[in-house]
Amino acid sequence: MLIVTLSSLRTRWSTLAGTFVALALGVALLVTMGLGLAATLDAPRQPPERFAGAPVVVRGADELRVPSRIGDRVQRLARPRAVPAAVAERLATVGRTVADRSFPVAGGLVGHPWSVAGFGGYRLVAGREPRGPAEVVMVGAPELAGQSVRLRTPVGYDEYTVAGVLGAVPYEKAVFFSDDTAARIAPRIDNLVVAAAPEAVRAAAGDAGVRVLTGDERRRADPDPDRDRDALVAMNALLGTAGGVTAFVSVFVVASTFAFAVAQRRREIALLRTAGATPRQVRRTVLAEAAVAGVLASAAGCALGARGAPLLARVLVEERLAPGWFAIGEQRWPYHVAFGTGLVVALAGVAVATVRAGRVRPVEALREASADTGAMPLSRWICGAGLLATGLGLLCWRLLGDPGEALHRKTYTTQPMLLITAVALLAPALAGPLTGLVVRLPGVTGMLVRANARAGARRTAAVAAPVLVTVALAGSLLGTPATIARAKAAELAGQTTADVIVTGSGLDTVTAPGARVMASAATTVYTLEDGVALIRADAQAVDPRTLSAVRRLPVVAGSLDDLDDDGIVVNEEWAEHRVGRRVGVWLADGTSRSLRVVAVLAAGTGDNGVYVTTRNAGGAAPGRLDLVWPAGTHAGPVVPPGARVWTREQWLAGQRPVGSRQTRAGYAVVLGIALVYTGIAVANTMLMAAAGRTRDRRLLRLAGASRRQVRLVVIAEAVAVVLVGGLLGLLVTAVNLLGVAGALVRLGAGAVVVVPWRALGSTLLACAAVAVVAAAWSGRGRTRGGTATGSPD
Repeated sequence: MLIVTLSSLRTRWSTLAGTFVALALGVALLVTMGLGLAATLDAPRQPPERFAGAPVVVRGADELRVPSRIGDRVQRLARPRAVPAAVAERLATVGRTVADRSFPVAGGLVGHPWSVAGFGGYRLVAGREPRGPAEVVMVGAPELAGQSVRLRTPVGYDEYTVAGVLGAVPYEKAVFFSDDTAARIAPRIDNLVVAAAPEAVRAAAGDAGVRVLTGDERRRADPDPDRDRDALVAMNALLGTAGGVTAFVSVFVVASTFAFAVAQRRREIALLRTAGATPRQVRRTVLAEAAVAGVLASAAGCALGARGAPLLARVLVEERLAPGWFAIGEQRWPYHVAFGTGLVVALAGVAVATVRAGRVRPVEALREASADTGAMPLSRWICGAGLLATGLGLLCWRLLGDPGEALHRKTYTTQPMLLITAVALLAPALAGPLTGLVVRLPGVTGMLVRANARAGARRTAAVAAPVLVTVALAGSLLGTPATIARAKAAELAGQTTADVIVTGSGLDTVTAPGARVMASAATTVYTLEDGVALIRADAQAVDPRTLSAVRRLPVVAGSLDDLDDDGIVVNEEWAEHRVGRRVGVWLADGTSRSLRVVAVLAAGTGDNGVYVTTRNAGGAAPGRLDLVWPAGTHAGPVVPPGARVWTREQWLAGQRPVGSRQTRAGYAVVLGIALVYTGIAVANTMLMAAAGRTRDRRLLRLAGASRRQVRLVVIAEAVAVVLVGGLLGLLVTAVNLLGVAGALVRLGAGAVVVVPWRALGSTLLACAAVAVVAAAWSGRGRTRGGTATGSPD
């Protein structure tokens, strides 16, 4: 059997080249994405930075720990608590202490007392330390020493003399004040450095709720202690999405290509059956060929993926989508998974076709080999209809039960895959009617294209499949976020009634004669849902007296006028959202409160958050002012230099959702890979189909058609097949986008479907260009006159 299989592969290598290339590239993509994903599973050890030279650091509580019936639930506090003064006094008795305070300084700087500079690796390159209340030390050129600068701190603007200049450090841009000046600006102690044994520090701190940090744990006091882990989480999401979609595209195309390759061999299989081969022998022969080709192609794909993964890592680092240390590791499991997947897909792609081919009788096989008379067997109808019903059923279930789920990225990324597979299975039945719809060429050429599409339904479906995948993914992955973003922008515009919005620092000094002003602060609240899930929710701390005047919120129950220090406004996604009921929450600093639900907002696109009063802001400072003037009395606000004034139109334009850079890059990677892979698959399938149609072209030449006419028919068929795939992809795109629009309507948000016509048009043009070139190339040397008999190969 092995000798027969190898001999068959040697003589049929040209017809197997397309399947080999498709499978090798598919496995290479799986290996590349798998290695990249594996590299995101473990972050390197992140050493302490600001306090790398400190013996022990005592930090105020920075975690919220809530007991539940399944154990303690933990969330990082948005605003860590200060080190209590009583604890600082006790710790001063066990060793020398240095108090650390951090506060914002206009210009993206952060202020600290000078006494902590040495712990973080800062070194003077010019001048000296600050000795008076009007002196600072900052990072810059040595020539800055001795100059005067104007800085804004939380207590206002002041003139300072630059006493010294520091060398830059990678983790922050700091300004150092004298210890007394820093204590006056920011009285609270964020961290306390203690020169004593950790055991003595813990004993002195007692159960005051502070954290005693030693060793690598001192990084918890850094400005961004989890940046490496967070970077890997973002990378994991990016590569996970890209890898999942890439795996689907490659598996889909490879399976389709292998199935088509077997379907093309019906004449050969018919001859084997006529010569006396049993159905079992036919199946074993074809499966053995697929296994050998699958092993060789998967091995080649693994070798190619090993070279592609470092290139992917380099691109991600260069595009600043990954941290500078990101690199491919030594993991082996992606190779095993990709190799096994490639082999399984190769065998699965031929399994159904071989079973069907092995069941026919010899005379029927010879007759069936001339045309696709049974391109849609019952099993294909059942699978296609079942998947279509499942996809549409899930879509309807989400719309009726949980419309917010339809707006999640994981949902609208995976939803198209089910519908794509269903439509691809039904494609042979749709190919003929759709070709008649898109082909309007007059005369014999149009008739031939339409007739060939009906006679070769399986061939048409195989070539259209990769086009279907790419168009559907491009339309769904680009159109869905654009539709959601349009709804978010419309929702924000409907809720914002302010004439002017002021952001930045110094908001407490803004004056606006005749205007109604509402200050708001971005804060956080935590709630324990169902007794097991500690949920973090973004919130706005506002002045309830002016909330209704400057915001038009979608209230579905209760009244915004009832908001007070004992109340909270929630949305419909909260587990408890009945007006009058009390909910237990924790504020941004971990303070526990029981608040009464006074109003409920529509869920909308997900940005209708929580509203509390400034007393429940958890220490957050106002960061935005909304100003409304009576009609005809707009005089304009007077703002300090650190604040920025926006008109309503400017503000809405600046807040227009554009998605994260990682998300956009992920979609670019996914669609770029899908488009390249589709181009290769279309070219492969066109060349494979051309090998079996030499006899048809010779018949056209014998019937009197010129080479130009034959070539025109070939090109017209290629364009028609691409258009068929494009229409099927548009059908899947329309279903997905209409589903998202329905979810937005159910959530109370406006829905305007955004179709990415430019991306879809570019995709179709690229696919059509590849198909035309491949078809024209395959026709070279095959359009001469001669006998109509002979081997198709």
